[in-house]
Amino acid sequence: MKAAYFTQTGGPEVIQVGDIPPPVLHNNGVLVKVRAASVNPIDTYIRGGANYWPLPNPYVIGCDFAGEVVATGSHVKQFPIGQRVWGSNQGLLGRQGTFAEFAVIDHEWLYPSPDAVSDQQLAAVALVGITAHLGLFSRAHLQPGETIFVRGGTGGVGSMVVQMAKGIGARVITTAGSAEKAARCRELGADLVIEYQREDLGESLRRAAPDGVDVFWETLREPDFDFAVGSLAPNGRMVVMAGRDARPAFPVGPFYVKGCSVLGFAMFKATPEQQKLAAVDINHWMGAGKLHAQIDRVMPLEDAAEAHRLQESNTLAKSGVLQGKLVLQIG
Repeated sequence: MKAAYFTQTGGPEVIQVGDIPPPVLHNNGVLVKVRAASVNPIDTYIRGGANYWPLPNPYVIGCDFAGEVVATGSHVKQFPIGQRVWGSNQGLLGRQGTFAEFAVIDHEWLYPSPDAVSDQQLAAVALVGITAHLGLFSRAHLQPGETIFVRGGTGGVGSMVVQMAKGIGARVITTAGSAEKAARCRELGADLVIEYQREDLGESLRRAAPDGVDVFWETLREPDFDFAVGSLAPNGRMVVMAGRDARPAFPVGPFYVKGCSVLGFAMFKATPEQQKLAAVDINHWMGAGKLHAQIDRVMPLEDAAEAHRLQESNTLAKSGVLQGKLVLQIG
């Protein structure tokens, strides 16, 4: 089968696109014909040499996918042949990835696709959507009527947070780097958008939420805890989901006096049961037209290395080259 893979870590140039042996179906597995896959920052970290866990060799890149069931293992009863499915959490913890014509997915990481939603949309929403759901509801326990601030409302995770928070009736404040991105944030449901290139972020947020925000969702790899804790309401919750190597200063006094919480999590460590709960809501919202992935562009599998270059430039160099997810069209 054709796949995008590497045999040694390094820059995007180590990615090869060619034929490798197809995956072997096991008792709890589902053989999926992959139609679309999307690129995530963690894909580039693993390819770059992040030593999180041992990798298969060759290692197929990619976490997210959407496609169609081709065959099922002997223990799998709930996925009929031909059913459209989607999911994430592949390419992690020793599993093979999804940038390939076929993938074997354990049934517990697989979800049925809503009829009216495209494979490209589902692949693009998978990891970022599950991440947003886990952070908002399993960790921060966001409630209707509360105020949430999320940095970067058009980003992969940020756009999911904006839509989900607004969908349950929260007041949503976010940031954008241009008037065009600000307009998009409003389309997604943001109540207030702060254009940080021309507005003072701290002053604007204080005016918008003089008593502080209930939830502060940080997407930066280097959090400014002084700003975040100062922006939180009493008993406020801060969500962090990036910056594995970050070691910023932390204002202990103001933090504990206000009774605040900092909640960190890694999506891929959530149980299958937790992620399935997120997938059920995502399917409902997407099927009802209330949740949409932000796709910057769709590329062929052959351009996997270029997709990694773009993602790396956007994530590490903060180039702003992307305005949404990169999706690879495979089938």
